[in-house]
Amino acid sequence: MEDFNKICITQVASTILSLLDVSPNEQMAQPVNEVLSAAQKKFGVNKCDRVVMYNPDAIAFWIYKKFYKKYLWQLDSNVDITLPMLSVFPPVTPVCFGSMYSGLQPSEHGIQSYTKPLLKCDTVFDRLIAAGKKAAIVSTAGDSISLIFLERKMDYFIYKTVKECNAKAAELIKKDEYDLIVLYNADYDYWMHRSSPTGLPAKNALRKNVAEYLELKKLIQAEWKDRHRTALAFAPDHGCHRVFGLLGTHGINEPCDMNTVHSWSFI
Repeated sequence: MEDFNKICITQVASTILSLLDVSPNEQMAQPVNEVLSAAQKKFGVNKCDRVVMYNPDAIAFWIYKKFYKKYLWQLDSNVDITLPMLSVFPPVTPVCFGSMYSGLQPSEHGIQSYTKPLLKCDTVFDRLIAAGKKAAIVSTAGDSISLIFLERKMDYFIYKTVKECNAKAAELIKKDEYDLIVLYNADYDYWMHRSSPTGLPAKNALRKNVAEYLELKKLIQAEWKDRHRTALAFAPDHGCHRVFGLLGTHGINEPCDMNTVHSWSFI
């Protein structure tokens, strides 16, 4: 039986802030020391001046392992560190991204079900803004990341399609105006719910998620390598499982839904 992973996604918030040399608040979970150590190994310091967070939705740790030889080895061979991660309960998108970018458990940040209210607590974005840094969110309309972090002095680029989101993120990298860029892709989650976690549409979406990460890395290497120290993360929110023997879903307190995997490149 699969065990629960140990490193919680709540630790991502202070990891981002620590990389960007901004102090987390006292309530945020501690940073992921393995990520900071990997940055130290790559750069000679555990600090960056650019972070790009690529957030594909619903990629479970068991999916990572199942499709490693087919798709995920390409990701693994292009990153500096890969870590099994633990989501928060309930493992549904607004709850999880609320925790990932606030550093808090759901009971602390306030989203505890599949609802998308505006988060009023301190987040990565608020800490960066207070430190004089610039952040941008790129997301499809109506999805959690496009809604729960609104009304902050930052930029939001909201589109109908994943393709448009990916193109905008590439444009923002070329313009080089932001310390943090968050790019959300919902395509694996979309097809997982409508076929199955291992169905052909979901597998094609997974392949595209890996390809998008590699494209982001390639673009950052071309545009920023001689100007910035950049951390690029592949950071899903939660896992998934089959229901009724076929369709995919998530939301239970079991390793299939609670375990995910994050990868980081330092460029």
